[in-house]
Amino acid sequence: MESFSGSLRHVLVRCCSVSMLRSRLPVLTWLPAYSLTWMKMDILAGLTVGMTTVPQALAYAEVAGLPVQYGLYSSFMGGFVYCVFGTSKDITLGPTAIMSLLCLSYIRGDPVYAVVLTLLCGIIQLTMALLRLGFLLDFISYPVIKGFTCAAAVTIGFGQVKNILGVKDVPQQFFLQVYYTFHKLPEARVGDVILGLFCLFYLVMMMMMKSSLDSVEDNPSPVVKVSRRFLWTLATIRNALVVIAATCVAYSFEVSGHDVFTLTGKTAAGLPPFSAPPLSETTANGTRISFSKIATDLGGGLAVIPLMGVLESIAIAKAFGSKNNYRINANQELFAIGLTNILGSFVSAYPVTGSFGRTAVNSQTGVCTPAGGIVTGVIVLLSLAFLMPLFSFVPKASLAAVIICAVGPMLDFSVPPRLWRVRKLDLLPFSVTFLFSFWEVQYGIVGGVVVSGFMLLYQMSRPELKVTDHGVLLMELGSGLQFPAVEHFSGVLHTHALHVSPPRCVLLDCQHVSGIDYTVVNELRDLLKQFKLHDVSLVFSGLKISVLEVLLAADLPGFRHTDSLEAGLQILMTDTPLLQSAARPETH
Repeated sequence: MESFSGSLRHVLVRCCSVSMLRSRLPVLTWLPAYSLTWMKMDILAGLTVGMTTVPQALAYAEVAGLPVQYGLYSSFMGGFVYCVFGTSKDITLGPTAIMSLLCLSYIRGDPVYAVVLTLLCGIIQLTMALLRLGFLLDFISYPVIKGFTCAAAVTIGFGQVKNILGVKDVPQQFFLQVYYTFHKLPEARVGDVILGLFCLFYLVMMMMMKSSLDSVEDNPSPVVKVSRRFLWTLATIRNALVVIAATCVAYSFEVSGHDVFTLTGKTAAGLPPFSAPPLSETTANGTRISFSKIATDLGGGLAVIPLMGVLESIAIAKAFGSKNNYRINANQELFAIGLTNILGSFVSAYPVTGSFGRTAVNSQTGVCTPAGGIVTGVIVLLSLAFLMPLFSFVPKASLAAVIICAVGPMLDFSVPPRLWRVRKLDLLPFSVTFLFSFWEVQYGIVGGVVVSGFMLLYQMSRPELKVTDHGVLLMELGSGLQFPAVEHFSGVLHTHALHVSPPRCVLLDCQHVSGIDYTVVNELRDLLKQFKLHDVSLVFSGLKISVLEVLLAADLPGFRHTDSLEAGLQILMTDTPLLQSAARPETH
């Protein structure tokens, strides 16, 4: 009993230690050193990101097929939760173009489905964090990620052309969308086209101006420095400026009785109620949809969306951590995202992840701690509380321009040439992901992962085997030896050593073999038996301690090993009299 209580006390002390609390609550690592300088920079960054978040949230809700207020519902919880549990000072959580596109495939414009998806997504991510399953993300390769993001950029961007044109009743499926968009060109509304193109032109000019500011001299005069800062601010909040200007224009036309633009329409006013997420739904005709039916309908989305959300967020956090010289904890990031989605479901949010664009703005503005997210969250809440009636006058063409410019940089034309130059075979998962994503986004991701998996399995089943003749055969294993490679490995040994006349002795260089399994051990037992029947030797060299322990425990008959290749060659030359006589003249 005393032993048990002592163990329990040890576990409690360990769990409540300062280092453990800091790893679980990263806010404790920076809060004690928080200063007025940090506060000033965090407030500035939070305000700047907030001005970017509000118009993007409205636009991304449109991509997800939801009323625009749901974009704002999804934009504030992340700032509060991540401030306490996040390990990156730069990242901002909220709706993104990619996550919105993924959700569109599963929620079908139904807010209840969106909220249930958020809850289940958060539970899955939180469970993954507690079980430390973040390593699963390692199986999604770079070509798959780039293939998906490039296809998503095309899909999302072209999906907004209908709003630039002001046409309606265009299907969501990409190929049908392309056909009907061009088919309905004669129905385009002049007002929407002019406004949309003007917004696009302005946003592109602002983006180009912002990128050109980096090329100005390093030590500018105070006037130039202030001018650059002013222009940078204008370029940074360009989305907010263009939406505000477009809304003012649309409002002026509406009050004068001219229906010129396609507007967002009626939005729900005020803050979302904090309540338990709905686990069932009753349709307009009185049909009740149960929780199990909703979960079944969400289907593959319960795997794709949590994984892609975490992958996108952690990739962004790592990128900015490397840029700003700090490290993140991947499992803690997974915990923060999962908790954000769970709590977000209580305020009618749809699934969120890290935003690359808003994180870049946060970093460039000089944010010092995750507390900047609190300011951003407050900006979103104030918008919900006081500005929702005005959002009904936001033209869809202006939101479309914001989305197109946001996803434009995701279309990286340099990726295929780079893959071709470095490793041509990686073009296969990239191409499969890219092309299949136009059919269904989830099919593209799954297809790319499957192709990458087959490539990895093939590589495991065909390890590099270098065979050289030193009087005896020296076979060097260039990589690990696991059960998929057994048949290939055994076939090479039979071909080069046993199916020749006379049979040859073999020295296996195993210095690159870090682990083996029972299938390999069983095959080695048969090989040693075959070598003995052919009256030749098989000797192992350079075995790691862990591998040697497994082979010794297996008690293989005729198993011999040496520490070095020279010792192994000496043993085999001793076993083979013909080699001894051939070697004697060379020693003189």
